[in-house]
Amino acid sequence: MTEAAKLTTGLRSDVCGALRPSDVGRRVRLAGWIHRRRDHGSLVFIDLRDRYGIVQVVVDAAVAPEAHAALTDARSEWVIAVEGTVAARRAGTENEKLATGGIEVAGEIVTVLSQAKTPPFYINDTDAPVDESLRLKYRYLDLRREPLRDRILLRSAMVQAIREVHHEHGFVEVETPILIKSTPEGARDFIVPSRLQQGSVYALPQSPQQMKQLLMVAGFDRYFQIARCFRDEDLRGDRQPEFTQLDIEMSFVDEASVRAYVEAMVIEVTKRIRPDRPIQQLPLPTFTYEEAMERYGSDKPDIRFAMELIDLGASLPESTGFKVFDETRASGGRIRAIRVAGRGGITRSDVDDLTERAKRYGANGLVWIALQPDGEVRSPIAKFLSPEATTALWSATGGKATHADGDLLLIVAGPKILSAEVLGRLRVEVALELGLADPDVLAFCWVHRFPMYQWEAESGRWDATHNPFSAPVPEHLNLLATTSGDLAKRSEGDPAAGALAQQYDIVLNGWELGGGSIRIHDRALLERSFALMGHSLEDARAKFGALLDAFEYGAPPHGGIAIGVERWAALLAGQINIREVMAFPKTQSGSDLMLEAPSEPDAKQWAELGLSVRPVKS
Repeated sequence: MTEAAKLTTGLRSDVCGALRPSDVGRRVRLAGWIHRRRDHGSLVFIDLRDRYGIVQVVVDAAVAPEAHAALTDARSEWVIAVEGTVAARRAGTENEKLATGGIEVAGEIVTVLSQAKTPPFYINDTDAPVDESLRLKYRYLDLRREPLRDRILLRSAMVQAIREVHHEHGFVEVETPILIKSTPEGARDFIVPSRLQQGSVYALPQSPQQMKQLLMVAGFDRYFQIARCFRDEDLRGDRQPEFTQLDIEMSFVDEASVRAYVEAMVIEVTKRIRPDRPIQQLPLPTFTYEEAMERYGSDKPDIRFAMELIDLGASLPESTGFKVFDETRASGGRIRAIRVAGRGGITRSDVDDLTERAKRYGANGLVWIALQPDGEVRSPIAKFLSPEATTALWSATGGKATHADGDLLLIVAGPKILSAEVLGRLRVEVALELGLADPDVLAFCWVHRFPMYQWEAESGRWDATHNPFSAPVPEHLNLLATTSGDLAKRSEGDPAAGALAQQYDIVLNGWELGGGSIRIHDRALLERSFALMGHSLEDARAKFGALLDAFEYGAPPHGGIAIGVERWAALLAGQINIREVMAFPKTQSGSDLMLEAPSEPDAKQWAELGLSVRPVKS
């Protein structure tokens, strides 16, 4: 059966986007939406649209008076069925912008299937600006528009390719439960009250983490799932309260073998979906967490452009003459810079804007120094710097100006991580504003060897950097075994605080595409890791009892990764917000404007659950 034949239904023999000059003379049945209507008296021209494309239909009153009459009141977005004959367009009237532009359909029978109100925004003008809230409220209309439609189709093709590649490599697709036990995994759970067991709740999964590890214990050594996940957290461009991830787990593996498969899979799927977009480097470059932070100020570096962070501390003289620099070094902090070619003529308003951004990201301020081609140095701190310090700054960052407009140094002084992160964010923003990142290039990389634990200021304790199931690198296994006491109550000097984990992230164009690890598969070691994060043995067993018990029945070494489907699709589609590849996303506040959710349950629903609402005290 041909692809066209598979789409045949009672109302159509063909789809609108499939007809070509080879179909001239053939009688067809079409159905779709009126994209545009042009009335030329006895001739009516209709651009008929379905999700496969657009075709021009011509109805001549002299040839088909009833069909012509049926279109008298027709307008955009009415749904009609047309029966007629494919004809070649007259020479000079072809439309090269349409795949069907060489033909038209002479309509002989027209049936109005559904009338339509005037839409709240233009469907047939994709360049017309539309308010975001209006797009979300009438998402079913927005989905008719070509750009969003094409992105949803790209996502569908990507998910199909993911499934095909995994099945080709011996993976088993398993669906795991949506109603599970609430466990700490980094964000707040969405909870679901139980009617049958009043007073108890289910949680919607933040990920299928425990389930996929249990599948490894069960012997399904290659598992994958296109999994729905839920996290009650604040939203931004790459986050939604419900999302989809490609979930993978493999047994009898080490970090190298998991990453080798994932890299090959990601590249294969990407090439199938976007063969037109170049991949910057193969095999993918790999950075340790420490290296990524030192060079790019981010654990998800955008490597499409250079402009790496420069550590100025070792290059500066013991006393620079500038109090901020000298005090930062004395306190153990770092002085870092980026060099921006061609921005030596920066204006005061631009400087103020960059400084405000740096402060928003946590810095006390931003130092700037401009070097002109003639060697002149322009900076508010120039008068404080000794000549030796000025010379050292430019020597450490590449010497003389490289651009006719001069070059700019942006400098942040402060604690090690903060100085890197602030300058890392400015690096990306400045590069994007200057057009340094090629929007067509796909720059993947790996970041691994993350700290196993990180200090969480909100909870006032150490917690897992990724998830509590990650195994330490083999050479740091003894750090978990020999450390004493409760890490949550101990200083940063505790041996386990310096342990590195077998964790790895795959990054694309500055977005974390996915993260994974080799897991702890020994019960005693996992309980030890929980204890180091401040969990009592009883608490750990209450939350993770099934997994801990399973490890006593022969658990293979295993590891995996989870990759954000929306993030991947958005990046392949050239978007900066995952809403643009989701059929029905939520707003920034987590609301569904179309269905008006969330909404208050009625009194009967509360009663069935044995619940009532108590107002939160302000």
